[in-house]
Amino acid sequence: MVSLLRNHFIPGCEVPGRSGLSHTRLLSTPTGHRAVTVTIGRTGVTVSTAAPRNQLPALKTTIRRWLDLETDLEKVARAFISDALLGPLVKHRPGLRAVGYPEPFEAAVMTVLGQQVSVAAAGTFGGRLAAAYGTPGEAGLTIFPTPAVLASAPPEDLRSAIGVTRTRGATVQHVARAFCDGLVLSGDHADVRTALLAIPGIGPWSADYLAVRVLGDRDAFTPGDLVLRRAMGNPSISEAETLSERWRPYRAYALFHLWIEATSARRVS
Repeated sequence: MVSLLRNHFIPGCEVPGRSGLSHTRLLSTPTGHRAVTVTIGRTGVTVSTAAPRNQLPALKTTIRRWLDLETDLEKVARAFISDALLGPLVKHRPGLRAVGYPEPFEAAVMTVLGQQVSVAAAGTFGGRLAAAYGTPGEAGLTIFPTPAVLASAPPEDLRSAIGVTRTRGATVQHVARAFCDGLVLSGDHADVRTALLAIPGIGPWSADYLAVRVLGDRDAFTPGDLVLRRAMGNPSISEAETLSERWRPYRAYALFHLWIEATSARRVS
């Protein structure tokens, strides 16, 4: 959890704590964005915020969904413990959760910016986008740009501000227009996936990734993910999909275990 938050932060919008165990960002509430700091410890997650008391229930709900704090991980462990690939990983990291994303539009744009580039590069692009089109928020943080602002931006100005290709910049604006037209990343997952795939520049990997990180589908899977397939022994996309059938209904947790194992192995090597 700490590693994911630290590695995927958007400069200007989020601040990883110096200790490495805390993370500060803005979260939306019915009355505006509020700065929240979550601190992850061995006994749980603590939260600090200056938000008014009447906003705390909404923030609590968002944070618990974001950090996947409602899941009974013992059920996940029992489902995987006898699996030749996942059993050892669950024993090594029994508390691994399928961390989500607290802001759906932000997640969709960052997923586009993360296509075929490193996590660090995606963060750099996101920071540039926020600096150019975001607005000031609490605690010196920037509120991520709204769909309306990005949809109406001159295409070449937006592309130049982010530093991406024209195609990638166009996809960001296609996503923004879809949200302006009523796209909501909630509800029936099959319908949402269909709507996402209808957006120019959004392919199966992006749609599957958003199902895991935003829709909270605990059986979603990204068979096209290169890091995942490396951890699975480099099967094809169709083979990865077939192999994942044995991990239902917790394929998202299998995904996180394999992701973290692959990235940990890469750091060690």
